[in-house]
Amino acid sequence: MHIEQVLQQWQNREPTIMGEGNFRKYGILLPFIYIDDVPHIVFEVRSKHLRSQPGDVCFPGGRIDETDPDAQFSALRETEEELGIPRANIQQVTALDYVVSDAGRLIYPFVGVVEENTTFHINPDEVSEYFTVPFEYFLNTEPEKYKVHLKVEPEEDFPYELIYNGEDYNWNTRGITELFYQYKGRVIWGLTAKILTHFIAMYQQEQKRKEKS
Repeated sequence: MHIEQVLQQWQNREPTIMGEGNFRKYGILLPFIYIDDVPHIVFEVRSKHLRSQPGDVCFPGGRIDETDPDAQFSALRETEEELGIPRANIQQVTALDYVVSDAGRLIYPFVGVVEENTTFHINPDEVSEYFTVPFEYFLNTEPEKYKVHLKVEPEEDFPYELIYNGEDYNWNTRGITELFYQYKGRVIWGLTAKILTHFIAMYQQEQKRKEKS
């Protein structure tokens, strides 16, 4: 078979992420709820008994199961399991941009609105508590930014002799910026702050577009 024939068959191919099958995939929900007609964002505090990130503030969500039809289903399922919010009580669920993590994770965030007066029933095995923050606070507050420098450490048997400059090879390492919000003794950072900041930027861009139209 000539390469031209192969390329012809690929003309309508939709590209995916290279190596996507090796990524761990998660669905996450950024939940809004109105309290006295004021929009708040719901956060949960991870149980201190968890092996991964105990005590951290996060959004509800978790790994996409093979039986889940899609990432949105996973995000709503995890929200119901962690906070006891019935999926039927979450409206206007909308996808945000997904996140490809250097740690081998593929995160699909969504935003939705929880019906007022919905009763929360947290799962103590996963969540120690939940709290809300007025959305306006984030609109008026810039996150603190701190740089984290990454370091490359090849294994002892790494074949330096096969690459130009050997052990003096320039790995072009880069740093990452971690964002922090602080609200009444709560610290919101990491992936949660990243997703939140992304949503705020989308919201503000939309508001500007409306003002111009």
